[in-house]
Amino acid sequence: MRNERHDERLSDEELELFLQHLHRFANHDLDLFALMLVGDPEYPAYVSFSRTPDAGVDPSAYRRP
Repeated sequence: MRNERHDERLSDEELELFLQHLHRFANHDLDLFALMLVGDPEYPAYVSFSRTPDAGVDPSAYRRP
């Protein structure tokens, strides 16, 4: 694995640190994904990811500052 900014190979310590961070964030994202799958069977919620809002959704409601 290479450091693109400095165009050099990562040291063993840098690679280990990177893998630790990657593992931590992957676990966090998987936890969030699992939470999206959990819901009350009587009142299900549906989540979709898209670059454009669905029909009938006001795009201004989701504008980032």
